[in-house]
Amino acid sequence: MMRQERDPLGVRDVPSDAYYGIQTMRAVENFPVSGYREPPELIAAYAVIKKAAALTNMELGILDLQRGKAIVTAAEEVLAGKFADQFPVDIYQAGAGTSFNMNVNEVIANRALEILGRSRGDYEFLSPNDQVNLAQSTNDTFPTASHIAIIRESQYLDKVLVDLATALQTKADTFALLPKTGRTHLMDAIPVTLGDEFYAYSAAVVRAAERIRERRDDLSEVAIGGTATGNGANTPPGYREAVIRNLCSLTGLDLIPARNSFEALQSLSQMGAFSGSLKELSLELIRIANDLRLMSSGPVSGLDEITLPSVQPGSSIMPGKFNPVMAECADMIAFQIIGNDTTVSMAVQAGQLELNVMTPLIVHNILESISLLTHYLPVFTMQCIDGIVAHEERLVRNVGTNPVLATLLTPKIGFQKAAEIAHESRVKQQPIRDLAVEKGILSKEEADALFDLRIIAGNRYRQSRK
Repeated sequence: MMRQERDPLGVRDVPSDAYYGIQTMRAVENFPVSGYREPPELIAAYAVIKKAAALTNMELGILDLQRGKAIVTAAEEVLAGKFADQFPVDIYQAGAGTSFNMNVNEVIANRALEILGRSRGDYEFLSPNDQVNLAQSTNDTFPTASHIAIIRESQYLDKVLVDLATALQTKADTFALLPKTGRTHLMDAIPVTLGDEFYAYSAAVVRAAERIRERRDDLSEVAIGGTATGNGANTPPGYREAVIRNLCSLTGLDLIPARNSFEALQSLSQMGAFSGSLKELSLELIRIANDLRLMSSGPVSGLDEITLPSVQPGSSIMPGKFNPVMAECADMIAFQIIGNDTTVSMAVQAGQLELNVMTPLIVHNILESISLLTHYLPVFTMQCIDGIVAHEERLVRNVGTNPVLATLLTPKIGFQKAAEIAHESRVKQQPIRDLAVEKGILSKEEADALFDLRIIAGNRYRQSRK
């Protein structure tokens, strides 16, 4: 069974049981690209905008209560997750998201018509454009919905990052007095503790999380009320303030009007900056994951300083092989997020004159990046970080026999003589401590004090943290 609907291009048959309408059908036909539909987070954000707009329009007297209340009820049902199968528009679409905005308008309009006892498609009585989209444009609602969706979803990321940073901090406390060879340029350097490295990892995650929160705060400025070009055409006096007030009440978010409504449509740099903060986190995650892979390499021919949890067999041909798969997966996720950010960056710079039409691509990539992080990092924390074990005996032995300890002699004998002793230590395979005593540079007691590894790598570090 079909019903007929009309738009500026003509008349089309629409399935009679569909809540979407003619413009959604055209979008489905025009953009059969990826098979991925707009995510539930964006659908919910758009539904809350339609509800807030209807409430505002009723308050300001430009929408009658009968139709306004039906729109509000229909929007609430969409918010509750109903009609999820009625949003078939592909995430890749043109027109700044007009296809998706109209998809939402049509679903809400046809459900509101049902609520009022009328037939779907009776747009003479209640129109997707004239009532549901009243005092709105795709150009101001899509960026606003994008900001709301990103803010809401990124709030889940806060706890995930706190948990990861806490897990790294816990390991750092466990390893705080465990000396190990430091490395610069991948070559042996002054000793640190394994705790030093894990404290630094935790601090890096904390700093990245702070940047994400700062960039998220910038998204509290929203474009709604600017309509098509930023000048608020077709909105009544007081609409912008009233609709944002209603949005704040409905979402619990502290949204504010954009400082410049024209900029809010022309520039999507705030979303670009937020995406950049996810990239910054990803760069840190790659570095940390790769350090873990390096320190756990071996066990015979690698560093073998730590063991990562064995969560699955590592080879289809080599028995007993276990790979750092959780860290590898963290890398892959981070690579994808960096790629997403590159796409966002290209889309952000693609704005022209009064509008950037690339918003659908931007919000899709950002929401995907957030989803990757919130889904995987808790698993990474539990399946990798929490189970890391240090090889204390190997770490202590490697530090104690390392020629780099000649560095500790430089205040007494100078750089050149210390370098000569370091060379002799390598050739003779004799610890620096023993050579220093043998050559009369230090007494046994002085050597014991100077080369006490736990003091070198532990207490000095703890003093520096106070």
